[in-house]
Amino acid sequence: MDDDIPYLLLTPGPLTTSRTVREAMMRDYCTWDNDYNSLVNEIRSRLVGLASDDEAAYTAVLMQGSGTFAVEATVGSVLPPTGKLLVLVNGAYGRRIAEIAARLQIEHVIMEQSETESTDPAAVAEMLQRDATITHVAMVHCETTTGMLNPVAAVGERVKAAGKTFIVDAMSSFGGLPMTMESVHADYLIASANKCIQGTPGFGFIIADRQKITETSGWARSLSLDLHGQWDEMEQKGGKWRFTSPTHIVRAFQQALDELDQEGGVTARSQRYQSNQNLLVKGMRQIGFRTLLEDNLQSPIITAFHYPEDEKFSFIKFYEALKERRFVIYPGKVTGAETFRIGNIGHVFPEDIEQLLLAVQAVTADVHW
Repeated sequence: MDDDIPYLLLTPGPLTTSRTVREAMMRDYCTWDNDYNSLVNEIRSRLVGLASDDEAAYTAVLMQGSGTFAVEATVGSVLPPTGKLLVLVNGAYGRRIAEIAARLQIEHVIMEQSETESTDPAAVAEMLQRDATITHVAMVHCETTTGMLNPVAAVGERVKAAGKTFIVDAMSSFGGLPMTMESVHADYLIASANKCIQGTPGFGFIIADRQKITETSGWARSLSLDLHGQWDEMEQKGGKWRFTSPTHIVRAFQQALDELDQEGGVTARSQRYQSNQNLLVKGMRQIGFRTLLEDNLQSPIITAFHYPEDEKFSFIKFYEALKERRFVIYPGKVTGAETFRIGNIGHVFPEDIEQLLLAVQAVTADVHW
């Protein structure tokens, strides 16, 4: 753990970043400057390169705001006025997509499953066969409500077979798990600067089928979140954003991409995350905590744990005691169980997880609930 940070963020994002990523923000840029806009275009190209070998078929758009801004920009821009969205829900972030569709008055239908139940590809195929008016399907890859890793490739195969457009919220998986646009059959893939690529918060990005996004001109339900408008500006004006961009965050993201390459790419990063998660679960179980999900459903991104059976357990006291020891965890978000969550993405390594486990052991032995 870096000595210059007050604590380690074991959360789904924002994440603990490297010192060099933070230092990259110590320079000002002009949003009209060619050097800055060239940097933006470099990032766009590198993102496409991470997502596909066919860089002519795909393009990338950066969008100011949190990851949800990028999700809303996509949902609100790529469905035509006569479109209908199927939203696959088994957690809070799938429900958020449905809420976005409702707020934007987009016709939609929800297929909802339990938060501890994986999305069923066969049920999706049946739904698409039953309702021919559906034009688009949206799902969350890693549902950080629970840590669930949904079968995005199998679902995408059914969506493509039905001739529908597939929107993948890969917020907490892209850059941390090996995937391509082709392998998950995505037309639009959405993620954020401050997740597995390990940048800082400030913008999201959308990797899109170039032909598909070209067809969406005039469909946006928002001015500032007009995905086609932002893409067209970047295409026509050498990487320029339509409105003020988060210049310092963009530079930090470029550094984060460099550090992803230095680590060995997505495969190497995925292996580190998996090592972190394996160590975490093994250690927490030895201490006496139970995971919410079965191992075969669990992502290496974040893990939900049941509260201990002690009725006097206080998450706030547990949280504060760990924070005093430099570890910040996350509250639960599951509707049907009392849980807390521990993430292991970001600039976090197995030795950090080992230190966390020692802290959890000490806290559970010392704290009087």
